[in-house]
Amino acid sequence: MVHYKIYKKVKELPDTWDAFAIEDIFFKTNFLRGLEDSTPKNITSYYLGVFKTEKLVGIAIIQRVEMYVEDVFRKDSSSKIKQYTKQLVAKIVKGNALVVGNLMHTGQHGLCFNENNITQNEFLQTINKAIKDLIVEIKSNFNKKVRIIAFKDYFESDKIHKSFSFFKDNNLYKVQVQPNMVFSILETWKTTNDYIAAFNKKYRKRYRTALKKSKDLDFKELNTEYLVNHSKKIFKLYETVSDNAKVNSFKLPEDHFYQLKRSLKENFKVFGYFLNEELIGFYTLILNNNILETYFLGYKKELQQQYQMYLNMLFNMASFGIENNFKSIVYARTAMEIKSSIGAKPNTMHIYLKHTNNFIANTILKCIVKYMNPMKKWTERQPFKQ
Repeated sequence: MVHYKIYKKVKELPDTWDAFAIEDIFFKTNFLRGLEDSTPKNITSYYLGVFKTEKLVGIAIIQRVEMYVEDVFRKDSSSKIKQYTKQLVAKIVKGNALVVGNLMHTGQHGLCFNENNITQNEFLQTINKAIKDLIVEIKSNFNKKVRIIAFKDYFESDKIHKSFSFFKDNNLYKVQVQPNMVFSILETWKTTNDYIAAFNKKYRKRYRTALKKSKDLDFKELNTEYLVNHSKKIFKLYETVSDNAKVNSFKLPEDHFYQLKRSLKENFKVFGYFLNEELIGFYTLILNNNILETYFLGYKKELQQQYQMYLNMLFNMASFGIENNFKSIVYARTAMEIKSSIGAKPNTMHIYLKHTNNFIANTILKCIVKYMNPMKKWTERQPFKQ
């Protein structure tokens, strides 16, 4: 007999949760606890446990996202056509969404099950029942209607695509989103010098130029004490980059990085760039077993170009991954061209979603998704010697 339970706090999760056969830190209670203590104000997480008799056979993370115009569109537009388009889009997406996965990070970090105990279709059907329960609960407790349901983010090779009948029967359509940029570390790269030596002449020169431009900057890891004492400064740098995005669905709280560091400890790294002892940039990493996950970053916009901070961050992330024996680095889905210039490759990703209003056709929603997450044209760079 398959049954499920929805948990609203990490402390309520069963003892078997962390022991469940997964190797993904984004499902572990340490990460979930840090996220719970510092989640954006418009996101609420639910934790789904799927049981067969009394045995935990599957888990899922479901996030309720309250989307409003000021969160989604940070930058005002002087164009009347663009303003009208934004207003039209806002009317359709405004309100509550339920997302199976972690909206705050690229990748499939939303569902996991034991194939020996439950089939994928049975597991997905159980998640669907839980979503229906949450829709009723949200309406009852908050008088809010869930407008959008989404399952995110899946590589083309993910087995979930085999359950096309489940998504079709539930009117969830598949849409391609921007690729996840993944950097595969070769076994022959034991040091950063090995990696740089693999560049062709053009990109080796580019690396040296970037390194030279950053010579006046001090680079160091930030500890928990620094994060708690300088949270406002770090948040301001993050906000500069975040607000520059065309579309965003949340804003991190001020203490987010401190709370994650406190919870994840050595599995969460924050590195800072200093100019005359002033913090002018930072980036964060999550150590996810043998995968290095890049997370949020920030910098002083007016100094970014002069010191090539962003490019140096990408190189430093690659160096950390190589020197610490990771197999790959997830660079996520922004700035694809510059990420390809340091060796990352695009991996196609898909989401499944639907609007709960039957009058809004999937074709309309699909157009909105493409507007909010446009497939940008870009040139993939080939930095390595052939």
